[in-house]
Parts: sequence; C-alpha cells; structure tokens
Amino acid sequence: MSKIIDGILVSQKIKQTIKEEVSALVSRGIQPCLATILVGNNQASATYVKNKQIAAKSVGILTKDFRLSDDIMQDELVNTINKLNRDESVHGILVQIPLPQQIENSVTNMVNHEKDVDGLTSYNLGLLLEGTPKLIPCTPLGIMELLDFYNIDVNGMDVAIINRSNLVGKPLSILLMYRDATVTIFHSKSKNLEEKLRNFDCIVTAVGNRENFILKGNMVKEGVVIFDVGISRSNGKIHGDVDFESVSEKAAYITPVPGGVGPMTVTMLLKNTVLATNLINKINHS
Repeated sequence: MSKIIDGILVSQKIKQTIKEEVSALVSRGIQPCLATILVGNNQASATYVKNKQIAAKSVGILTKDFRLSDDIMQDELVNTINKLNRDESVHGILVQIPLPQQIENSVTNMVNHEKDVDGLTSYNLGLLLEGTPKLIPCTPLGIMELLDFYNIDVNGMDVAIINRSNLVGKPLSILLMYRDATVTIFHSKSKNLEEKLRNFDCIVTAVGNRENFILKGNMVKEGVVIFDVGISRSNGKIHGDVDFESVSEKAAYITPVPGGVGPMTVTMLLKNTVLATNLINKINHS
C-alpha cells in the first residue's frame, strides 16, 4: 500500500509558522489583511471564500469581505479592485473564480501585483517563467511544499500533469522543471492517455470531472507518485480524479481527496498574504 500524503498535517505545521510570522508583523504595528471579492451566488465559491476567511482568522490575518451581485458589470468590479489596490491597510486581494459570464477572467489582472495572493497576474506569472518568482499560484506552491515535506526528489523524474490552466498546469510545470523534472502536459485533446500515463514516475491530475476522466490502477505503473487535484461532487460527497482503491495499491505516495492538496491550497493563500505584506512593507522575507 502507498504512503498517504497528508495535506491536513502539513498545512497545520505550515500554519503554525505563518501564525508566528503574523504575530511578528503585528508586533511591528503591521496587521496583515486579506480582502476577498465574491461575485454572484455560486454556492461552491461562497463556501471556498468562507473557508479561506476562517483559515486567515485562525493565523491572525484580518479579512475584509466584498460581495457583489451576479448582474454587475465589469467596470463596477474593476472599481472595487482599484479601491483595494489603493487601500494601504489591505495586503492581499483575492477575486474568487469563476466569474459571471459578462465579466472576463482577465479582470484579475487589474489586481496590484504586490497584492496578487493568487499569483495569477501576468506580472507574477512572468516572474515565475523567468525564474525569479515572488507570489506563486497557490495549488502548485502547495504541491511543491508537499514534495519537500515528504522528501520526494523529482530530479530526473518523468512527470505528467493532466491540466493546462494558469491555476495549476502551467505554473506547476515550470516549478517542476526548475527542479529538473521532465514534464509532459496532457489535456482534453491528448490522445492515448491511458497507454501513455503508464510510463510516468509522477502524475498530477486536475480534471475535476469524473464523467470524463478517472485515473485507474491499470493506467499507472508501480511506485508512481500521485497528486490528485480534481474536485467532483456526487451524492453529497467530494471525490477526486483518482480511483483511490486501485491506484493506491500501486502508488508509492498518493494524496487523498479530501485532505490532500485542498488544505494546502488554502494554506498557501495565507503564506502568500504574509509574503505580500512583507513585499509591500519592504521587509526582507527568507
């Protein structure tokens, strides 16, 4: 049986460090603050935002909550972002995705790059691409932290990422390449996925639709490392992309869903908020 990568355990340890860093900032008269913007009434998004706020408060980060109706126009959202960009008491700005149809996702690019705790502005993605990252997208950063905690060395590994988004696939591929992994990105148009995946030492799957894709035991090789980023809901339960029972018989390491990558994503948001606070206040942060 494989070793379970426990995202709850690791995130709790990191949160303790974050709590200490927040206390040190507060003692200098700086109160880290995260502003969240939720547009519309998407229940899943509302739950995510609430969980992020609870996590922030648990480490001493102040939160400001902005709820906008789902029929607002883009200008109104941009105005809210600009106000927060100018607000010196706010260090991190999170625009919850997905956004309503009339608003382009690119609106997140309006966030000041020093307050971009999601790491999704062109500026921060550009820094990551050139090898001098500051604020890194939370899910890829969380996966890198899990690799470190479990001493999994990806140097020379063949890694498959089933996702090509700015949220997961692209930034993660860059981070892994900096550690000398050989990375292949698969997506909805990729051919012969089942056959090809058997060749990989590590698989990161972030499809999030079990009707279209489930990673099964016969699709992976012995000793594989599995990161399951997918989230699907059915019959009131949360599932990942992986058929845990069959894949865990072969995997050396595997993340469960829930309790794997998810908690790390939220914790990395807190880590980025502290980093943003340091950047804005010109404090050197190791």
